Amino acid sequence: MSVPDLDFGSGVASDEAQRVPDGALVGPECAEPRGDDPGKAAEGASSAFAAGFASLATLESPTERSEHYASRSKSRATIKAYAAGWRDFLQFCEVRQLVALPASEQTVADYLAYLADNGYKAATIATRLVMLSQAHKAANLPSPTTASLVRRTHAGIRRVIGTAQVAKAPAVVSDLKRMLSRLPNTRVGLRDRALLLLGFAGAFRRVELVGLDVADLDFSSAGLVVVLRRAKTDQEGRSRRIGIPYGSSEQTCPVRSLQAWLESARITDGPVFRSLDKFQRVQPRRLSDKAVARIVKRRAAAVGLDPERYAGHSLRAGLATSAAAGGASERVIMAQTGHRSADMVRRYIREANLFTSNAASLAGL
Repeated sequence: MSVPDLDFGSGVASDEAQRVPDGALVGPECAEPRGDDPGKAAEGASSAFAAGFASLATLESPTERSEHYASRSKSRATIKAYAAGWRDFLQFCEVRQLVALPASEQTVADYLAYLADNGYKAATIATRLVMLSQAHKAANLPSPTTASLVRRTHAGIRRVIGTAQVAKAPAVVSDLKRMLSRLPNTRVGLRDRALLLLGFAGAFRRVELVGLDVADLDFSSAGLVVVLRRAKTDQEGRSRRIGIPYGSSEQTCPVRSLQAWLESARITDGPVFRSLDKFQRVQPRRLSDKAVARIVKRRAAAVGLDPERYAGHSLRAGLATSAAAGGASERVIMAQTGHRSADMVRRYIREANLFTSNAASLAGL
């Protein structure tokens, strides 16, 4: 069976507005990226990848409606990861004149070894293995990923390179307050304050944060209710309501900071967090999820924190870690973060209790 060289799209465009330091109200730090709309580019990549996998099958084509729904069975992030992995596997096979589909168990084992030898992380290798399994299933072919040779190769790789992930540092309350204290008194400063505080208080993933629209916000005297219409653990769009309480001061209040940003930007509908041009004029398009990571890194660097240790996930991890240190239960933390499993939440609790519940500190040294 021949395998076409599929076009999976170009992915999400970068947001150049977040790559340069803050300056005056009118300056280059708000310059906007040029090129395609990030959302449309991501949608194109998703559609192309879904269509590409569908084209691998040689049996009867499903109906147009079933294809429409089948192409949406995976999240956008998963589809992008599979697309990148599939392109890489095709190139691997082409260089070595190997058959990519159906792939033999030896080809898959060799590919795993190639990834490990080239410094890929255990999590990425595991994702590539799942991608290969999905590719064969999409073509109604038996998957070679369950073969003994593949399983033994994968187990050996995990033993050699380890499986521990290098997690980004949580932006705990003290870190967050330091970042907020150095924000400029500009429109971009108002936006970044609202983004940092809402991302922390709601424990939002970065894609959830930039995906918010004004219609998802409900302000009241008690605080703010955010309707999260779709999340990583809610791919079917059942939605979830998240309460954001008022902060103890205006400078650290996520509700009032968000209101200040919306008022300054004159945003009454559509995306909440948007790009700004070099004159700090609000643009219609929403920020990309990568822009969240750049904002967190830039604000961390501004107060002397290592920007390499911080990213978009630092806000979510910071809330969970800070809440655990404050004595919040697993149930309370999970209600805010939306975690379905307590395992990850327990990791945050253990991190928060490294020194408070420490055997060495109780040993009498």
